[in-house]
Amino acid sequence: MRRTTILISILVLLAGIGAAPAAGAASSPVADMDEPNATYEPCEFPVEMTDATGERITLDEQPERVTTIGPSAAQTMWEIGGDEQVVGVSQFAHYLDGAEEKANVSAEFGASVEQVVATDPDLVLAPNVSAQDVEPLREAGLTVYHFPEATDTQDVAEKTETIGKLTGNCEGAAEANAWMNANVDALNTVSDEADERPAALYPLGDGFVAGGNTFIDEIITISGADNVAKEYEGFPQLNDEVLTELDPEVLVVTMPGVFLEQEPYDTTTAGETESEVVVEVQWLNQPAPRSIVEATHTLASQLHPELYDESVYVERSEISVQSVDAETEAETDEEESDVEDVDEETPEDTPDDAADVSTPGFGVVVALVGTLLAALLALRRVE
Repeated sequence: MRRTTILISILVLLAGIGAAPAAGAASSPVADMDEPNATYEPCEFPVEMTDATGERITLDEQPERVTTIGPSAAQTMWEIGGDEQVVGVSQFAHYLDGAEEKANVSAEFGASVEQVVATDPDLVLAPNVSAQDVEPLREAGLTVYHFPEATDTQDVAEKTETIGKLTGNCEGAAEANAWMNANVDALNTVSDEADERPAALYPLGDGFVAGGNTFIDEIITISGADNVAKEYEGFPQLNDEVLTELDPEVLVVTMPGVFLEQEPYDTTTAGETESEVVVEVQWLNQPAPRSIVEATHTLASQLHPELYDESVYVERSEISVQSVDAETEAETDEEESDVEDVDEETPEDTPDDAADVSTPGFGVVVALVGTLLAALLALRRVE
């Protein structure tokens, strides 16, 4: 009878001890912390990168003086926290806070080689629109990094990351990209809920429009509309007959009221219903993180007012990033903490092979079972 009672006690203790770790496992300090939106590799110098022309660019140290000869590069430098490094900008970047204090390096067409040289830059950032200026600047002895055309968010993210590495602003670049991607995801949710996606067109004048494989086409798509000129790649010039057949339901414009009454747009559904959505020109024509965020939110709020509200907008302050080094250190600390916890739970007299068992609390179970079995043997001796 006594042996039966002791055996029952052993089973009860085994069940109770086996369940205890499972209850505690759910309350990990790491699980309660907010995860970063993105991680990044810390900047290191010297850095070597190959640009769109195949030129290998080497920077031995972080550049202190950076000149941008395209507004999208300037906008990106502002977004990643590198505006104080910028010493020269083009005239179309003067909307940026403090840009008017920088040297204006624009010529009548493109950049002025003389004015760029006068800024004494350690690095010149040249977006795709400045392609014709790259070689003259290199011939003048300047280090120039030329970017390929950015046609979608992935291209913009890669360009932003590259500028971050070249200028020593890797954390800022990761944060800007994470902020951009979070807003794109939020707007995709809005457009997915829409019953209809209006047929849109961005006219440039003289029959030129924004076609497929362009940054503007990407903006239109994210905003919840379909570009009716998508089948024409780039920025084609279409005749009136083709434009009439495309029959856009809404025009995307930077200047309200200009195209709706012009032929052939006045005979399209957009013209007849006077439907247009307006966005500021710098957000629609400069491939950079803030352009994507501002343009898509502006257009989505007009295209789908029944679905859009301010809560869709993800604030920059809501974004957090973490370096890969910090993430590795955190994982190492967590692993070491787990090891220490196991050591504290393992009795000093537990055999080495028992300490290798991975089941939580197993050492304690062995000790208790041993104690109860000893009591059972003692009872048998008494009987």
